[in-house]
Amino acid sequence: MNLPENYLSEMKDLLQNEYDDYLKAMQEPPLSSLRINTSKISVEEFLKISPFTLSPVPWCSNGFYYGENERPGTHPYYYAGLYYIQEASAMAPASLLPVEKGDIILDACAAPGGKSTAIAAKMDETNLLISNDISSSRQNATLKNMERFGVTNAYIISDDLKKMAKKYRNYFDRILVDAPCSGEGMFRKDPSLIQSWIEKGSEAYVSVQREIALSCLSMLKEGGTMVYSTCTFSIKEDEEIIQYLMEKDPSLQLTDMHQEWFDQGKLTGMENCMRLFPHKIQGEGHFVAVLQKGLKSNADTSPPRNKSFHHPDFDAFMHHVSKPLDHGYFNCIQDKIYWLPDIPFDASNIRVLRSGLCMGTLKKDRFEPSQHLAFALKDTEFDNVLHLDIEDIRVEKYLRGETISYEGNEKEWILVCIDRYPLGFGKIQNHTIKNKLEKGFRKL
Repeated sequence: MNLPENYLSEMKDLLQNEYDDYLKAMQEPPLSSLRINTSKISVEEFLKISPFTLSPVPWCSNGFYYGENERPGTHPYYYAGLYYIQEASAMAPASLLPVEKGDIILDACAAPGGKSTAIAAKMDETNLLISNDISSSRQNATLKNMERFGVTNAYIISDDLKKMAKKYRNYFDRILVDAPCSGEGMFRKDPSLIQSWIEKGSEAYVSVQREIALSCLSMLKEGGTMVYSTCTFSIKEDEEIIQYLMEKDPSLQLTDMHQEWFDQGKLTGMENCMRLFPHKIQGEGHFVAVLQKGLKSNADTSPPRNKSFHHPDFDAFMHHVSKPLDHGYFNCIQDKIYWLPDIPFDASNIRVLRSGLCMGTLKKDRFEPSQHLAFALKDTEFDNVLHLDIEDIRVEKYLRGETISYEGNEKEWILVCIDRYPLGFGKIQNHTIKNKLEKGFRKL
């Protein structure tokens, strides 16, 4: 790996007598890992059915390394949303963000959605997640990942944080800021980042990081928690950003959440910051700081909104669904029907890619259920289900978007599952199932 001399000089100053160990680690192949979607399947249940050789990621209870020659991204369980493929160190920020009942949470720089899916798996019906990224094209990946994970209590948005800060001042209970950075911690996994570092260095990101962090700080409630993270080693992008925030708001306190595999921060007073180094852990480089803002307030929230929507074919379809949806309401926007959580969030003048759960589409007088709804259901929450075994040849055919054979009772809609986990809907016609798996979720 052709690392720049000025970068190596900075790392030698940072690591001192650990520098040679770092260089040695950089010659080793990066490890691969996945994070189990515990909103769909428990860790224990997944380990029983897993076809992969797994070993635990110490700082993430549902994170696991898998074998070098294994390809979980092509397995049907991936298409069912049972796990997310994520680098092990990148699991740390969301695992360190506390989520309590009633919390409204912002993932400020969310794309492509790894941390948002991790936060969502920790939530219940009393929580609301606002997943934002300024890049709408990158947020499309977040939307797809959140749908596959079956997330319902979320808004997927794409807007500028400075603009949001004016609208949502002191609004969020928890905020995760995985800031754009120079990417030094990912050089081993993605060597293409080295050229970007040569062109920009770390200084180019500092002003952006300050602006993002300050905007998020102003949106954080009194008593709220903010996690700031990067995948870089630069003190300018890490500890000095935290120092800057604490100077701007003296009520901020660094929370000590150290575990044995985390190093301390590198500046005086910043010891409670956490660093992950590739020569000390099985993973890439990362920086995480957990900040609390003042004392918790008990401000009242606005009362829930009451709206409803009815359509004959939609109502008829919903007789087949037993998913609890009493903590929200239905709303029709153009030809789409959405279930929205009964948690107040003013999304006016904000670019929204998805709000709540997309139930499906009205096509003239017909209702057609969405892929998002299929992923949000459990197999017990729909009354007509086809359970396919992992060895059934119809699994691969269905994932490719093909029609599959069926000998069961004639009902219009059927939920196709791999084992007990939904893949998507189909429509029964003459002892076949017409494939309704949306194209973006098919196996290429």
